[in-house]
Amino acid sequence: MQLIASITSKRQLTIPASIYKKVKFSERQKVLVTEIEGQIIITPFVDLVEKLAGSLKVPKRWKGRNIDEIIENAKSEYFTKPKVNDLR
Repeated sequence: MQLIASITSKRQLTIPASIYKKVKFSERQKVLVTEIEGQIIITPFVDLVEKLAGSLKVPKRWKGRNIDEIIENAKSEYFTKPKVNDLR
């Protein structure tokens, strides 16, 4: 299926409704955008945590959170705790 879409001045592309429904996208869903020989391919992005759900034991404090949130939390915890060498 080929349809015409427009790109806004903010580089935003509106996916035609018929394609949006056919590929079962949802609002705020992340997509993978790939360029191959001048062609753009947009595919649904599956979060690694969601993809591995059930195959790994996830600590309760991480359940229901996306990986970006978990990483940001870990960074802030790591960089705000005093290091052993800093206490000397």
